[in-house]
Amino acid sequence: MSTPDPDDALDPAAKAAHDQAEAARADHMRDEQKHHAYWRTNLTVVGILLVIWALVSYGAGIVFAPFLDQMNLPGTHFPLGFWFAQQGAIYTFVVLIFAYVIIMNRIEKSSGLSD
Repeated sequence: MSTPDPDDALDPAAKAAHDQAEAARADHMRDEQKHHAYWRTNLTVVGILLVIWALVSYGAGIVFAPFLDQMNLPGTHFPLGFWFAQQGAIYTFVVLIFAYVIIMNRIEKSSGLSD
């Protein structure tokens, strides 16, 4: 003798409601997985861009400044290390902001999360 299926005891309306609830739970789980993947990608992008910014601002502006100061910014008399410390890190930061916007727009479109 086989065990009766509990869904067989439900009337058609209750069975439809049960199936709809199961489908909604499955959709919710897929959405959570998409959001988790999106945020993991977002944090990876932010981490990479922050490393680039730190290398340019700290590395080129402070650590490698004595080496870079041996060269001048083309067309000026400013030492390259001084320029990176005063201007280059700021320009790099602005470029990284635009890069973040472009990258995240592409990620949002590919994951179906765009506005």
